[in-house]
Amino acid sequence: QVQLVESGGGLVQAGGSLRLSCAASGRTFSCYVMGWFRQAPGKEREFVAAITWSRGTPSYADSVKGRFTISRDNAKNTVNLQMDSLKPEDTAVYYCACRAAMTGRYDYWGQGTQVTVSS
Repeated sequence: QVQLVESGGGLVQAGGSLRLSCAASGRTFSCYVMGWFRQAPGKEREFVAAITWSRGTPSYADSVKGRFTISRDNAKNTVNLQMDSLKPEDTAVYYCACRAAMTGRYDYWGQGTQVTVSS
């Protein structure tokens, strides 16, 4: 079992920056890929970014590419999402997730942290 706790959300003006963190505990060795998702009111949850624990290989949604950076700290069992040049459309609840396989569905999810970008 894996527990994920997000932090770092808040209110920021357009063009500003925030850094989200995801603290993982439990059987974290089960997580091959860590990902960030977001969900805005009235919309479906969407993929934002992901990273592999072993190699640190990142992937990004086109909507955030060049603005967001995902990273991991293996020693601290944390995954970070640095968000720069934020836009109002980035406003959403951001979730951290873990999956055991290279591809497929994510197995564990955090409770989410709110990010609000004002114009």
